[in-house]
Amino acid sequence: MSTRVYALPVEQTRWQVAGGAEAIFNWEYDEGRDRLLNLYEKGKAKQWNSRDRIDWSVEVDKDNPIGGPEAYVPIYGSEIWEKMGERDRAQLFHHMASWQFSQFLHGEQGALICAAKIVQSVPDIDSKFYAATQAVDEARHVETYSRFLQEKLELAYPINQHLKALLNDVVSDSRWDMTYLGMQVLVEGLALAAFGLIRDIASNPLARAVNAYVMEDEARHVAFGRLALRDFYPQVSDAERAEREEFCVDACYLMRDRFLAEELWANLGLPVDECLEFVSQSEAQIQFRSLLFTRIVPTLKDIGLFGPRVRKAFADMDVLGYAGVDLDTVMESDERTAGEIDAARRREVEETIAVAIA
Repeated sequence: MSTRVYALPVEQTRWQVAGGAEAIFNWEYDEGRDRLLNLYEKGKAKQWNSRDRIDWSVEVDKDNPIGGPEAYVPIYGSEIWEKMGERDRAQLFHHMASWQFSQFLHGEQGALICAAKIVQSVPDIDSKFYAATQAVDEARHVETYSRFLQEKLELAYPINQHLKALLNDVVSDSRWDMTYLGMQVLVEGLALAAFGLIRDIASNPLARAVNAYVMEDEARHVAFGRLALRDFYPQVSDAERAEREEFCVDACYLMRDRFLAEELWANLGLPVDECLEFVSQSEAQIQFRSLLFTRIVPTLKDIGLFGPRVRKAFADMDVLGYAGVDLDTVMESDERTAGEIDAARRREVEETIAVAIA
């Protein structure tokens, strides 16, 4: 994607990170855990081509790219919103979608780098197999979000400082389990919830399909992290577990805060402090930020990183209640929704052909 579409100078967030991971070879090619190998088989079978599966001919209205309700805007209902004219509100819709999809894009590039790193550093051959399919998935996601921004929105934002800080920590840590934890569980767990919100409220079929299809893949990625880490964390020391839990707490606050979108308000010339105060206190936005953790909370419980500090942080965020979410059911729902969108598109194509030959 050309840097000419960026709303802010992209150079300010260009950076290189020293990974420091060691490469681990494994000669036990017949060794593997059935559930991970089954996930690998699904990963191979579920590959798709963004050029073919997505109908890129669908028009996108830049004045409301996803076709969402006004209540979807973080500052909806504030004095700032009430004073805005129709043109200013349309501009906000455009920039907000561009900011969101840009962060999705940057997060997917981080996931691409992490997937490649996992292939290199994880000790188990079955995990290497699946991580290889994930690397292909993430490349496709980068391609897809980049195309949506380039061709449909014609506007993009650099990486958010909070997301950048988290990716820096994840990529620079040499331990394979930290790569899993930071990307598979935390970054992608939160991204799934954000994708799901757009998928569920979007009336624009292209915006809905892009997120639904990416979610279908990401649900497998989170399951991959769960399966690998669930076996590993019971073996670590109390000190090592405490370190991982501290990382999770810090990361969750970083991810929650990135949705405050300081750079968006600043770039639009809006009073940043007033916007942040409203977004921080708005009941609708508080609920939205809590929904972001619907997958992270039960996943951390499932893999055994659910000590007092983690529970205290989740209680502070008012998301502890998500500990009982059935992750397998949620993943099945994500896959089913993507299939329903595919089926609807096939029916539309068949009806168009039928009309043409009638």
